Amino acid sequence: MTGLKDLQVGESLEEITLPPVSRLDLIKYAGASGDYNPIHTIDEEAEKAGLPGIIAHGMWTMGNLAKLFTPYFEEGFIQDYSIRFKGMVFLNDVITLHAVLDEQGEEELNFSVRAANQDGRDVIKGSVVFCKRFITAAT
Repeated sequence: MTGLKDLQVGESLEEITLPPVSRLDLIKYAGASGDYNPIHTIDEEAEKAGLPGIIAHGMWTMGNLAKLFTPYFEEGFIQDYSIRFKGMVFLNDVITLHAVLDEQGEEELNFSVRAANQDGRDVIKGSVVFCKRFITAAT
């Protein structure tokens, strides 16, 4: 793996494909987030709400996008994160995470990010500002 310092504008981070979304993923996320809306965990409630089945929490999908930057934690941190929800994520969907470098500054990198389902449809699109960490040697 090369560092972010070697990435050129227009190049992508290595994409990540998540395992199929499971009910257990969503139950665990509900517990961690405190979002117990039953459309995320109970089939009958999702159907009563007019959905074809339970849907993933939008924030579960958004949170997974951060995995693209985990390998680079020694180089910096996500300073800003902005997304738009474009589609629903259902049980057994396979989500692929993408990030492309749009702009490279001295102190930050600007990325376009997206998550797409197994049909190639975007479920989230947005941007990430990654702040470079400056490490100076002690003298």
